[in-house]
Amino acid sequence: MTTEKPLRVVVAGLGNMGRSHALAYHNNPGFEIAALVNRSDVPLPEGMEGYGIQRSFEGALRELRPDVASINTYSDSHADYAVMAMEMGCHVFLEKPLATTVADAERVVACAKANGRKLVIGYILRHHPSWMRLIGEARALGGPYVFRMNLNQQSSAHKWDTHKQLMKTTSPIVDCGVHYLDVMCQITDANPVEVRGMGLRMTDEIAPDMYNYGHLQVLFADGSVGWYEAGWGPMMSETAFFVKDVISPKGSVSIVVNEAATKSDDVDSHTKTSMIRVHRAELGADGSFVHADEDLSMKDEPGHQGLCDREQAFVLKAIREDIDLTRHMDDAVKSLRVCLAADESVRTGRPVKL
Repeated sequence: MTTEKPLRVVVAGLGNMGRSHALAYHNNPGFEIAALVNRSDVPLPEGMEGYGIQRSFEGALRELRPDVASINTYSDSHADYAVMAMEMGCHVFLEKPLATTVADAERVVACAKANGRKLVIGYILRHHPSWMRLIGEARALGGPYVFRMNLNQQSSAHKWDTHKQLMKTTSPIVDCGVHYLDVMCQITDANPVEVRGMGLRMTDEIAPDMYNYGHLQVLFADGSVGWYEAGWGPMMSETAFFVKDVISPKGSVSIVVNEAATKSDDVDSHTKTSMIRVHRAELGADGSFVHADEDLSMKDEPGHQGLCDREQAFVLKAIREDIDLTRHMDDAVKSLRVCLAADESVRTGRPVKL
């Protein structure tokens, strides 16, 4: 009996997501960490203290020739790092957003196809059983749909510092908006056709041309409409910071969370669902609802680290089983295109046709 050799991986970027992905590789026997790369020394997860941290991503690739490059750096480096790694023969896991421009996103996807490399983008909700259930329940209702989604974060101390760093390259509605636009696209199977955005700079601690609160509206070819809202900073409200609703003529599917027991800046809360509520609109002869609402408990769903483990297990499976990732890559470009169009609309004050 032969055992496949573990895939050697270089992990670049050791922020919150990078450290979680590094731990996923560390705990998966299908991977072997060849190197960790970060601009500075940072605390590593328990059990990983023995790994050294290198400074040069390119140097680590050239010296170690890994099988996989895991890129979890700031968004403006994503495209160049991914292309560099794939041209050196690596498969790539790339945290979202795919890039900071549509042209760069398309360049990364074209490079993956030209070099026969696997490119998995960090759309963690695609590996979340609760979100998969929500998408399935919404599709079963049938469209057209109304999507109401947000992810606001009342951040302070080091979390606010991280948000300010992110906003040097990416607005809030782009950074996390790609997740929820991807969910909308999966449910409708329709192309987005127009985007409208608005935003406001509510702090002097970010660049004059950046905003820390944004809101987008998107129109789809099937008549569906949706909105997504994202705000970061110490001024944000803890009220209604996590809204995830999908409405159709036949009813609605909603994620229900206990906001009183959850903080908006807690990364685990960003993927936690607690419960999915399915509501059916059918009325009886007396005008009352025929069906009681159905509450689907998600109490055994994986936490943030468990989702990262699932995501990297998919990377391993995609490489070893040669899974066709064409749709995965194209969908990532589509959702990014919508969010960047919203960002353009914020800055120009005009709707953007897609």
